[in-house]
Amino acid sequence: MIDGASFRDPAGHVHHAGGRVFRTVQPAGLADYRFVRDTKALDPLIESGAVLGAEEVDAGILRDEAPAGGLVLEHPRIPFWSYPYEWPFAALRAAALAHLDIQIELLGHDVALSDSSAYNVQFLGSRPVFTDALSFRRYRDSEHWVGYRQFREQFLNPLLLTANCGLRFQDPYRGRPEGVTAESVARLARWRHRMSLGILLHVVAPARLEARADDRLHDRAVTTRARGLPRSRYLALMVQLRNWIAKLEPRRACASRWGDYARNAPYDDAALSEKRAVVQRFAHAVRPDLVLDLGCNTGEYAALALRAGAAKVVGLDSDHGALEQAFARASQDGLDFLPLYQDCANPSPPQGWAASEHRSLVQRCDGVDAVIALAFVHHLAIGRNIPLPEVVRWITGLAPCGLIEFVGKGDRALACMLALREDVFGGYSLEVFLDSLKGRARVVEQRTVSPSRELVWFQTTRR
Repeated sequence: MIDGASFRDPAGHVHHAGGRVFRTVQPAGLADYRFVRDTKALDPLIESGAVLGAEEVDAGILRDEAPAGGLVLEHPRIPFWSYPYEWPFAALRAAALAHLDIQIELLGHDVALSDSSAYNVQFLGSRPVFTDALSFRRYRDSEHWVGYRQFREQFLNPLLLTANCGLRFQDPYRGRPEGVTAESVARLARWRHRMSLGILLHVVAPARLEARADDRLHDRAVTTRARGLPRSRYLALMVQLRNWIAKLEPRRACASRWGDYARNAPYDDAALSEKRAVVQRFAHAVRPDLVLDLGCNTGEYAALALRAGAAKVVGLDSDHGALEQAFARASQDGLDFLPLYQDCANPSPPQGWAASEHRSLVQRCDGVDAVIALAFVHHLAIGRNIPLPEVVRWITGLAPCGLIEFVGKGDRALACMLALREDVFGGYSLEVFLDSLKGRARVVEQRTVSPSRELVWFQTTRR
């Protein structure tokens, strides 16, 4: 089956068969593929984990989908596919730097990239890895950086939207998956930012040029392309961008409401120890290959699950400050933990051509083995008015087993949520929660960790 995200590339497509991932190399892409392969320039990048490896296999493995006169490669499988509009600021910055580092390294081997798509980067834990073997091609003397505009829109401009304009890039990026335009950043940038050399060169000037899409501009572009860009300037442009991006930091857009939750949580020491013990016991007993952590916060319980026996954790949260802390934890501690931005009341939908290029969050959870939802249910049921049985149905549909913490109305945190609104949540109770859960799964264990908090381990018949 051809992957819905790869149909545009004339050089080849990604295929899925029997749980394995293949990439065809069509005749149109053979010359560049063989040139890059024979330089062996990718070998150290593959060995370091910066680039995803690929092995040539018998083309007959794809049967009717095998390319006539082409090749078939097999890639290792990425455990969980994510998209740039779901990444925390630090993750998008890490992906941008990795992309530039690869280009800078390969230019000395006469290898360039045919595009600059952020969608060619995925994460293994907090480590970015470049996945598209057919984006590498022979460098042509005095060529322009053909992916420059794409790099700006999919890497640089979203970062600037948060670093300079104080706006979260994830929502506008999801609304326009091609990326954030220079015009959007130029309109929002303050004058003190507009006067910086980087903003003038990479944002203001491109925005003005794009606004003047007339015949004179077209003629000037043709003339400029014909003159070419010396290799030294090509390299200098990427180095300058790399140095600039490495210094970018998020502004107030990443202020956190819940980043201090671990220190201010409404538990005494005994309750907190019990909660941690239940999470560790669950992870040790199940030993899941991939855990989905709903409301992951700063990643404390993801780290606990990993130490207790889980292989990988993907965390979801809508608090940007907490996500930045979680990504920093994953990076500093070398955890196989990827925190992602997600509003679970409005999760990422299928997008792109025929709604098949970007899979929805739920579609991408087909490989999740376990789910943990700690102090999470009430944020949907009370905070977003989603009926409690619907919340239970959604969570239990994500994985065959899991651990859910139910927070009762007597809890201090929930009381704060209800302080300024009418309590119209008569259907929110432990009894309704348990009845809804038992209608969909078997309760393996139930623990009271505080007078208003219950931890329930469930097992469904799925898989």
